[in-house]
Amino acid sequence: MKSENVRRVVLARAGFYVLLIWPVLAGYAVAQTPFYQDKTISVVAGTDPGGTADMRIRAVVSFLRKHIPGNPTIVIEYMPGGGGRKAANHIYRTARPDGLTIGAMLSSLVPAAVVGETGVLYDIDKLIYLGTPYSGHPHIFISRRDAGLSGPEKLRSVPGLRVGAQSVGHTIYYTGRMFAYLIGMREPKFVIGYSGPELDIAFLRGEVDVRSNHPDNPIRQSLMDKGLADFHAIIEVPKGQKHLHPRYAELPDLESFAGSDRERKLISMHRTFQMAGSPFVLPLGTPKERVQILQEAMRRTFKDPEFHKEYKKTGDESAPLMPEVLEKLIKGLPREPDVVNLFKNLFGADSLPSR
Repeated sequence: MKSENVRRVVLARAGFYVLLIWPVLAGYAVAQTPFYQDKTISVVAGTDPGGTADMRIRAVVSFLRKHIPGNPTIVIEYMPGGGGRKAANHIYRTARPDGLTIGAMLSSLVPAAVVGETGVLYDIDKLIYLGTPYSGHPHIFISRRDAGLSGPEKLRSVPGLRVGAQSVGHTIYYTGRMFAYLIGMREPKFVIGYSGPELDIAFLRGEVDVRSNHPDNPIRQSLMDKGLADFHAIIEVPKGQKHLHPRYAELPDLESFAGSDRERKLISMHRTFQMAGSPFVLPLGTPKERVQILQEAMRRTFKDPEFHKEYKKTGDESAPLMPEVLEKLIKGLPREPDVVNLFKNLFGADSLPSR
C-alpha cells in the first residue's frame, strides 16, 4: 500500500513538472519550424516580363528559394513604370514590412534618388539591402553600320541622330545621353518607349540610329560578328577592366572625351551608380530576424556555383555585391551639387546642356 502511494506521488509530481515546462517545450517546437515554411514571398519587379532584366530577376529568385529555410513559394509581380520608380515607391511606402515582400529594383534606383528625380518617394539611405547580382557593368555606344557613322567625327557632324532607349530615367537612356553629350553629338533625338527586346529589333530595322548597351549581350556580339554595327566608345565599370571585355579593348573610354574636372567626376559618379547594380531590397521596418534570414539566403545564392551558371544564360556574368558591401557603397556616394546637377540634366527629359 505504501509503495502504491509513493508511485502516485511520483506520477503527480511528474505531471506537475510537465505542465510547468510544456510552454517551453511547445515554444521550442514552434521555433524549429522555419518562419518561411508554407509562406509565399512576393518579389515586386520594376520591369516588364520577358526582357533581360526579367531574366536576371528570375535567375536570382529560382535560387533564393532554395537557400531560404522553409523553401517558401516565391512569385514575381511586375510593376513597370517611371524607370523603376513605381516599384521602388511601392516597396518604400506601401508594401507591408513583414518579410514577405521583396523589391527587385532597376539600376536607376540609386541615381534617380541622388539627383532628386520627380516622382521619387523613397530614401535610398533607409531601404534595407539584400545585395545585387551584378556590379561593374560597362556600357558601349554603337550605331548601325548602314547609317554611315564610322567614327566620332561622323557622330558630331550629323544633326538629329535618333538615340534609342526604354524610358526616361532608364540606365540605357541616361547612359546614351552621356555618350551623346561627351562625344558632342548635334541635337540628338531620344526615342523611347521600347522594352529591351523591342529596342534590339528597332535598331536592326533602322528605327533608331545609335544606342548604348551592355557589351557582352549575345545580340551585340552578333552585330559585331556580322559587321552590322560600328562601335564607338566604352565606359569601363569598374575602371581598368577592359581585359574582361577583349572584343572591345580598342574602344576609347568615354573619359577620354571629358573636357573638364566636372565631366570626369560625372563619369566617376556614373561608375559608382553602375557598381550598385540592380538591388534587391526590403521595406523599412522589416523585422530584424527576417532581414537576417533573407540577407543570408542572398549571400548563399550569390556563392552558389549553379546560380552563376544560370545567370550566365542571361548573356552576362554575375559579379554580385553582398548586402553590407552594397549598403556601404550607397552611403558613400559622392553627391557634389554641380556634378549632381549635370547628371540630373542627362537623367531627365530636357535638351542636352551646352558644354
